[in-house]
Amino acid sequence: MYATQSAQTKGREYASQMDANDPLKSFRTEFLIPYKPKSRPQPKRTATRIASHLSAWATRGVLGHFTEHEGSDLPPFLDVDNAAARLMAPLVGAAASEVAVMETLTANLHLLMASFYRPNQEKYKIIIEGKAFPSDHYAVESQIRHHGFDPKQAMVLIEPEDPVAATISTSHILSVIDKHASTTALVLLPGIQYYTGQYLDIKAITAHAHGHGLLIGWDLAHAVGNVDLRLTEWDVDFAAWCNYKYVNSGPGAIGGLFVNSRHGQVDVSAIKNGADGFRDRLCGWWGGDKAMRFDMGNDFVPIPGAAGWQVGNPSALALTAVIASLEIFALTDMATIRAKSMAMTSYLENLLLHPPSASSCYNKELPYRIITPSNQEERGAQLSVRLEPGLLEGVMSFLEDAGVIVDERRPDVIRIAPAPLFNTFNEVWDFANIFTSACSEAQSGTVHGNEQAVTLKGQDRKGWAEIK
Repeated sequence: MYATQSAQTKGREYASQMDANDPLKSFRTEFLIPYKPKSRPQPKRTATRIASHLSAWATRGVLGHFTEHEGSDLPPFLDVDNAAARLMAPLVGAAASEVAVMETLTANLHLLMASFYRPNQEKYKIIIEGKAFPSDHYAVESQIRHHGFDPKQAMVLIEPEDPVAATISTSHILSVIDKHASTTALVLLPGIQYYTGQYLDIKAITAHAHGHGLLIGWDLAHAVGNVDLRLTEWDVDFAAWCNYKYVNSGPGAIGGLFVNSRHGQVDVSAIKNGADGFRDRLCGWWGGDKAMRFDMGNDFVPIPGAAGWQVGNPSALALTAVIASLEIFALTDMATIRAKSMAMTSYLENLLLHPPSASSCYNKELPYRIITPSNQEERGAQLSVRLEPGLLEGVMSFLEDAGVIVDERRPDVIRIAPAPLFNTFNEVWDFANIFTSACSEAQSGTVHGNEQAVTLKGQDRKGWAEIK
């Protein structure tokens, strides 16, 4: 499907050939792509779906919770969460009953840890990676304190063996689990590490944790919609994610969570007899059995599966926006998306390592290095590039003036991620040329004259999206 390129086949001819043969090339028309995007492009379906929801709300009012909507295939408001879960499940490799589209990432992590982090005096530690996204660190630390433990003793941080390399080998992760298994209550790791873009071996690490009898959860914020996940097959206990990154659902979009079916079972007869009947959790009305929801009783019986972790009535309007994005993914599959993504990122890597006109642009050797793993099986769409000290501000200024938006992580890293649903190989080629000029100008201390970077005549450079 996607031809392998080498340093000798890295030119625009290759990019044009790949774009011409791209099975996903029509998907770009599904998005509204601004000239200088400050977030991921908006799916065109979003406005249509939201307009349909607003019409149903205006004409049906509260009855829209229970009745089919004329002129729309959207379900009644009461069932819109189920529709979102069905569309989301293929993106994470799970049954629809194991997925809930709800809350936000950190809120979902707290709700999940309320169920899966049950420490005692012998087993109380949580293993996370040392450079976890700050909100994950905050959530874990607060959960530890909430249970009366000291994070200095209870939070185990997995640090890279080589700080310069920044990535963490699977063997090192397994060794940390081995070392602390007897005192650990939970392992919580990122599917894709946000800073380096490293894709951890979810299957192997999960199996290893289970070999020690440990529960393990995954933050999939940078993995969902990016890589081909198989959460059920890999026997993951739980996971949480946001939907405003690769799923393109908009700033602050409702997130999602996965709960393995073996943890979501509900024994109604046991509940009636006064026994537990389900995994303990922070209960809320929307997680209760729909058949009993409006009986207004005080005996909580959860919906079997992940939906039983829902707490409050979700915004049907916000869920509709997520559904609009997920419908685009339903037109293809994650294997196809992943194949294009791997080809695009490999092409980008090749161009960065063998940049066009590098000998005439750079003073000496490349003024940057890629800290994301070179093995494409160990990364998603993202490449993290560490610049020479002092270049970041100049490079970012040049790129923004050229209409290219990437993410910066101070003091010296930028993150670049060609998104396969709406970016093209020609855009990757254009970016490499612009980036070469940006580094050259930043090296010389003259980040001016950006006209040369914005006059790539006839070329569409729109669509580079910032990752947060």
